[in-house]
Amino acid sequence: MKTVKGPGIFLAQFIGPQPPFNSLEGLAQWASALGYKALQVPCNHPKIFDLSHAATSQTYCDEVTGLLANYGLQISELSTHLEGQLIAVHPAHDVAFDGFAPAALRGDQEKRTAWAIQTVKLAAAASARLGLQAHATFSGSLAWPYLYPWPPHNPQLLSEAFSELARRWLPVLDEFDRYGIDVCYEIHPGEDLHDGVTFERFLALVNHHPRCNILFDPSHLHLQHIDYLQFIDIYHQRIKAFHVKDAEYLPNGRSGVYGGYQRWIDRAGRFRSPGDGQIDFPAIFSKLAQYDYDGWAVLEWECCLKEAETGAREGAEFIRRHIIPVADRAFDDFAAQSQQAASIRAQLGLSAAESHD
Repeated sequence: MKTVKGPGIFLAQFIGPQPPFNSLEGLAQWASALGYKALQVPCNHPKIFDLSHAATSQTYCDEVTGLLANYGLQISELSTHLEGQLIAVHPAHDVAFDGFAPAALRGDQEKRTAWAIQTVKLAAAASARLGLQAHATFSGSLAWPYLYPWPPHNPQLLSEAFSELARRWLPVLDEFDRYGIDVCYEIHPGEDLHDGVTFERFLALVNHHPRCNILFDPSHLHLQHIDYLQFIDIYHQRIKAFHVKDAEYLPNGRSGVYGGYQRWIDRAGRFRSPGDGQIDFPAIFSKLAQYDYDGWAVLEWECCLKEAETGAREGAEFIRRHIIPVADRAFDDFAAQSQQAASIRAQLGLSAAESHD
């Protein structure tokens, strides 16, 4: 059996213009002081982490690794959530997502898509130079505007959307396979891979690619009313990354799962800091230990109520407290006895002469 690693923290929600949040060293010093052991590093902040440089320079990667080691830290995964999103963007979302691309590419969907694919491929090379095993990303979405369709469900439209999504991602998965690194799609509303069924559909279209895997975040499943514990039972072989994020769903007579276009604080379903919501984390950590998950448990802070640094401080201890140091032997090993076949047969009331040894 294997023990979950942690605590780790996803830096995306904490990077900012003021120290210590405006440099990798400042963030490392801050996270280390809170008790974190790893950083999940987004790739869209070159001043924090230069992806292009990391993909081509072992020296740079060694410098990053050494800097973090000075604070007792390592990288859990690199993240290309925004770049992965840009691999597949429906025209309805073009303007909203254009800001995630370099200025020179905005307004040109074809060039933006090519840039996104190449950028995520660079993350494979960078991850390999850093000695990582997994990578966190989004799938992007072509079919999402048709989630709850009117006019009614169009099978051909959805088939074409998922086929195109697979076509765009297959070369990326092959590149990660070349380096032996798992691509972990965060199963997330807004992405075409937003539940188990959509992940399975995509997985089949990429020929059950060995690098097509899952970033498990129970908050997104809970708010869809999906059994997130059974999800682990079903997909544990593909779960290679884990976000520790809490959520709550508070039924009421005015709005539901879709949120009513309201602020997060007013929605029936909303994200909370770990321990403040409804997610059964003891059961999750037990399931992951049972299935030998040995990746990182990484805090993703997105609480609608609690202040960010408070959530980060509490999150480190919350994860540490929930990690189960797995047993290296069974509790009843003391009762085991090494016995010869004749003795075993005697216990069963069988004749030693009838043994088939």
